[in-house]
Amino acid sequence: MSTNLRPPAVPLVTVDPYFNIWSKSDHLYDSETTHWTGHTHGMVGLVVIDGTVWRFMGGKDRRSDYKSLDAPALEQTNLVVKPLSSIYTFEGAGITLTVNFTTPLLLDDLDVMSRPVTYVTINVVSNDGKLHNVQIYYDITGELAVDVPIQEVVASRKKLNDGSEMLQIGTEKQDVLKRRGDNIRIDWGYACLVTPVSTAANTVIGSDKIRDQFLESKKLPKKDDSKFPRSLEDELPVLASVIDYGSVNGEEKSHHLVLAYDDKISVEYFRKQLPGYWAREGKTFEEMLLTSISEYSQIMEKCNQYNEQLVNDAKKSGGDKYADILALAYRQAIAAHKLVADENGDALFFSKENFSNGCMATVDVSYPSIPLFLMENHELVKGMLRPVFHYAASDDWPYDFAPHDVGRYPKANGQAYGMAMERQMPIEECGNMLIMTAAVCIVDGKANFAKEHLDLLAQWADYLIQNGMDPGNQLCTDDFGGHLAHNANLSIKAIIGIASYGKLSLMLGNEEAGKKYLETAKQMASRWEEMAREEDHYRLAFDSPDTWSLKYNLVWDELFDLHLFDPQIKKKEVAYYIQKSNQYGTPLDNRKTYTKADWLVWAATLAGTKADFEKLVNPLWDFLNETSSRVPFTDWYYTIDGKLSGFVNRSVVGGLFIKLLAERVKSDKWESNSSSVEV
Repeated sequence: MSTNLRPPAVPLVTVDPYFNIWSKSDHLYDSETTHWTGHTHGMVGLVVIDGTVWRFMGGKDRRSDYKSLDAPALEQTNLVVKPLSSIYTFEGAGITLTVNFTTPLLLDDLDVMSRPVTYVTINVVSNDGKLHNVQIYYDITGELAVDVPIQEVVASRKKLNDGSEMLQIGTEKQDVLKRRGDNIRIDWGYACLVTPVSTAANTVIGSDKIRDQFLESKKLPKKDDSKFPRSLEDELPVLASVIDYGSVNGEEKSHHLVLAYDDKISVEYFRKQLPGYWAREGKTFEEMLLTSISEYSQIMEKCNQYNEQLVNDAKKSGGDKYADILALAYRQAIAAHKLVADENGDALFFSKENFSNGCMATVDVSYPSIPLFLMENHELVKGMLRPVFHYAASDDWPYDFAPHDVGRYPKANGQAYGMAMERQMPIEECGNMLIMTAAVCIVDGKANFAKEHLDLLAQWADYLIQNGMDPGNQLCTDDFGGHLAHNANLSIKAIIGIASYGKLSLMLGNEEAGKKYLETAKQMASRWEEMAREEDHYRLAFDSPDTWSLKYNLVWDELFDLHLFDPQIKKKEVAYYIQKSNQYGTPLDNRKTYTKADWLVWAATLAGTKADFEKLVNPLWDFLNETSSRVPFTDWYYTIDGKLSGFVNRSVVGGLFIKLLAERVKSDKWESNSSSVEV
């Protein structure tokens, strides 16, 4: 077995649900790069070494007639995936080539984190003691800016104020926010290839035929293609750049490109169209680009420091394999969201329920994702909650329990999951909202945020008291498993949700209410143990003997210092999970052999020892390393054969950070990396 993780897919450009490109192969040159949905978002990289052209990025998935994609591959010798960076190393013809894709998703700086920018840093050094003449060819295609190839695009170039060159391409019609749903790609705004003035480069707008022309002449055409507008099926448009490194010796030479996307308007929020968070105060796209270019060195240094810090912390917390898992999950968890600001300037952090139904700000998708954001900037958790509170308080929401979502991405205009009662998740979403609100207030050290929404929180807590002890036949977040009555794990969520309201009440100085709700939760927890108990574990459903499930919701009992449940419950459950583990992990419950990666790590966090944690989590590493399902990190897969069950590129992998969060809680470091933003 390999000692270094072979990711099923490698994140390259990870900005938001639309500007989101991956490599799904062992080598960067094995296949074309794709959007997370699987549609080609092509990028090609060639290197000329002493007059010979080699390929380091892009394969022949579709267009097999181009000689450039038959160019010999410069051997890829290494790949390292870090939280913020994917770094490829190639060697051959006397040089070492390093290509570093870094998206600066630094959660302690929302202005930087929200910029729609990925840096591509390309370093070259001689490795044989000789001088070598080197050029780099890099292109992106118009596929980045369309939903389907038949759409017509236009392209242009612009010189930025600092002398940097920007090539951009986008649809002619520019139907902003027209499409919504899951398996779609953005078809408004402009994909951009930017060559900073410090990167001496020639650029051109052309068709993919220029790749073959470059293969023959080692030069780009002198003039931009003028055949616009045109569809992608009529000579695929590309934006290309050639960087001349000159003579390269044993001293590394470095240049970088900037990949960016100007989406103009990002989301619609209850009929109001909002730009990205970085533009909330009127900054233009070009101004943002100039700032990104000027701050490149310091941002890359911060990214390098953060990469090292997070990996080291993860190794100490859960071992080397846990660190690999978190490094792969980090950018995906963030880039499955879009950050904007409301009219007050407060953050709204919208998830997209990728590879499901495209719902927006889904409550039971936010719930598993929050550990990462609680750790690094809890303002983003508030940004998840604000849209839900806003919607639940409006006349548009008819129920006395919490909603499932606020729309279908990118339009947050009301629940998209369906309004029929059988589609609702009343216990699930009430518990989620109460737990998430309590978590963010605990990190804050004050409950001001909860105070703004106290009526709704009290309503939901009372709903859980009335209905949560023994849930009726309904969906929970694991809705793919279908409706289930008497769900024991869902009952745990209700109990902890009630206790969360009690804890919030105490923080707000309401001692009477605090004691009342905490005591109610304590009594319910005692009843739960009696109702769910089997000899050596606890049931999936209260009325179903000889069943079992991952009781992942228990994790908050310790994180919130509630101590509602007997500690022996966790010990019995963890021992049982280890006993039930298959080659690629412990199933979600006894009904199927599939599991959920987020819930598996939550369940493992209940373990009393690092060794038991690793017994449960290391099979997840094995799955990622060995699965034949070459897709961005899935959270739903089969534990027997390691194949995808469903779900790709979802934000819930933020939940994998829960062990690291638990370590910080134990060390009283809830606020160590939190935003100083006041609400």
